[in-house]
Amino acid sequence: MLTAGIDLAAEDANTAVAWIRWTATGALLAELAVGVSDDQLLRAASAADKAGIDCPLGWPEPFVEFVIAHHRGNLVAPADMVGRDWRRSLAWRRTDAVTHAVTGRPPLSVAADRIAHTAMRCAALLARLTADGLPVDRSGGGTVVEVYPAASLKQWGLPYRGYKGRQNSSVLNDLMDQLITAAPWLQLGTFEGTCRSSDHAVDAVVAALAARATAIGQASRPGPADLAAAATEGWIALPTAPLNSLSTASTKGQLHD
Repeated sequence: MLTAGIDLAAEDANTAVAWIRWTATGALLAELAVGVSDDQLLRAASAADKAGIDCPLGWPEPFVEFVIAHHRGNLVAPADMVGRDWRRSLAWRRTDAVTHAVTGRPPLSVAADRIAHTAMRCAALLARLTADGLPVDRSGGGTVVEVYPAASLKQWGLPYRGYKGRQNSSVLNDLMDQLITAAPWLQLGTFEGTCRSSDHAVDAVVAALAARATAIGQASRPGPADLAAAATEGWIALPTAPLNSLSTASTKGQLHD
């Protein structure tokens, strides 16, 4: 099995992609790149059995309806236009609320935060994948799945805060030390140095690990009541089993090497 992890940003410079090849005895970080173009991202998603993308795959349905109504001039304003609850109902997706409840960590709002710029790029990438014939299911049932590296790290009991930015290199290195200890079966090879110097690289690797969890049924999926929203808004796949189980799970019928 080959999984890819994409730490997506609005610009190439802060975008990273990782490829992890899984065997019956472990996993190998086969390729890792920072400063990645759209063509490289499309190649990764097309080649992988499962690709985890660290970016919202859609916008909240109430927000979309709000924008359309406003654009057409037929918006019915709520009685309390400064109400926090009303604004939050527009800003957060169903999967954001679920992720917050499970992890205690709220994802960034794709409707009301700068991550919207990244989501625009993601939407264009998904459209190109669809045009190329790749099955794209925003709920995670196709080749791509939405992941949240910080939440995945927390679910696996690893450091998940304060490792971003050059000023936090010591925290990033501590995270890497703990990841290597927790996953001795993951061979980083010559890419370990890149992981220790770039939080984007680490997030890409974690996204590839989360993609593996999804592929083998060890990540959350939307329930029947959430499927309709997940199909348009996207759904964050949270790991539901220990990190070590990614390697020990049966790979029968899944290997492609």
